Amino acid sequence: MIEQNQVLEAVIVGGGLVGGLTALLLAQGGVQATVLDAAPILDAEKTLSMANPRVLALSQASIHLLKTVGVWDKLARQQPYSGMQVWNKNGYGEVNFGQSSENKPKVEQALGSMVEPSILNLAIQQQMLQQLQDYRTQVKVSRVERGVGVWIIHLADGTQLKTKLLIGADGANSFVREQAFIDIDVLDYQQAGISCAIKTAQAHQHVARQIFLDTGPLAYLPMSSLKPEEQGYWQSIVWTLPDDYAEEYAALSDQAFVQLLTRESHHMLGEVLEATPRATFPLKARAAQQYVRDGLALIGDAAHVIHPLAGQGVNIGCLDAAVLCDVLLHDRARGVWAHEHTLKRYEHRRKGQNDAMMHSMSAIGWMETTQLFPVVWARNFGLKQVEQLPALKDAFMTQANGLQLLNATRYAV
Repeated sequence: MIEQNQVLEAVIVGGGLVGGLTALLLAQGGVQATVLDAAPILDAEKTLSMANPRVLALSQASIHLLKTVGVWDKLARQQPYSGMQVWNKNGYGEVNFGQSSENKPKVEQALGSMVEPSILNLAIQQQMLQQLQDYRTQVKVSRVERGVGVWIIHLADGTQLKTKLLIGADGANSFVREQAFIDIDVLDYQQAGISCAIKTAQAHQHVARQIFLDTGPLAYLPMSSLKPEEQGYWQSIVWTLPDDYAEEYAALSDQAFVQLLTRESHHMLGEVLEATPRATFPLKARAAQQYVRDGLALIGDAAHVIHPLAGQGVNIGCLDAAVLCDVLLHDRARGVWAHEHTLKRYEHRRKGQNDAMMHSMSAIGWMETTQLFPVVWARNFGLKQVEQLPALKDAFMTQANGLQLLNATRYAV
C-alpha cells in the first residue's frame, strides 16, 4: 500500500497503448511506475466477441516492442499484411510495396500488422495486471501541480500522489499537458475521417490499399473476421473528406453508402457488399510546443497528433515510449533519475522527427488533392520514380518500419 507522503519514482497518466507500453518497459528495467487509467477493467469475453470497425497499422518496430514486454503473444487476433499499394485516381503514378499473398503471412516477414484497438488494449491491460504493482483503473485526475522537487497529483476520490516523474500519456486532449501549461500548435485540416468495416466481393490478399481521390485519400486496411468463412474479405476503411462531404456521406443509408464506396473506390476489390455503422472524427494536427518540463514528459498523442494518411501516429507514439525509457534507464544505471538533462535528451531525439513527420503528412495530403498542374505533374513523376527505383522504395520502407530509430535504443532488433 502506498503511503500518503511517499514519493513515487514515476506516475503515468493514461493506460492505453503508449502509456501501458511505457509502464511495462520501465518495469522490465526495474522501475515500477504507478499507472492511472481512466478506463475500466475490460471484459475479455465481451471484447473478443465484438469486431472493432477500426484497426491500427502497427509497424515492425511497434511489434518488436510489444513482443519485448510480452504483449504480442497475448493478442487474440491480428492481421499481418505483406503488401501495400498506393495510387492516384487522376494520375499515372502508382507505388507497390511488398507483394500480395494468398496465405496469411508470418508476422516476421510482413510489412506490419493490423490490430483492433480493443484487442490491443485488452492484451496490454492483462499484461499490466500481471507485471505492475500499482495499476489503477477508472481513475479520474482532478488536478496536477508542481511541488518542491515533485509533482502532486490530486485524484477525484481525494487521494494525493507525489512523484519525481510525471508522464502524460492521456491522449490528444491531455489533461496533464493542460495542467503543466504546455501550449500546443493546432492545424485544422477542415477535414473529417469516416471509419467503418466493410466486406468486399474480392479478397484483400493481405494488401493495404490507398487511393487518392479528388476529395482526399481512401484507405482499405485488411482486418481479421470473426467468421472463418469470411476471412480475407473484411477491411477497415479510413476515408478522408472535406467536412461537408463527410457530414453528407455519414448521413447516407447503408445501401447508398456501400454503392457510393464501390463507385468511388473504382471497384478496387469489386463490389462493397456490407458495411458496419460509420464513425466520423475531425482531423486536426496537434504539436505540443514542449515535450518536457522539470520532472514531466509527454508521450504519444499528448505530445503530437498527425494526419492519419500513413497510419503512423500510433507507431511514433511507441517510439516515444522506447526512447523515453531508454534515456531514463540509461541514467538510472548511473544513479540519476528523471533529471532535466535526461528528459531534454528524450525531447531532442523525438520532437524534431515527429514535427517533420507531421508536416510531411500535411504536405502530401495537400499534394494529393490539389489540381494545380505543376503539382500534379510532380506528384505523378515522384510516384513513378519511387516505383522504378528500388533503393528509393527501400528508403521509404526503412522510414516506415521504424527499426532504424529503434536500433538506436536498448530495444534494438
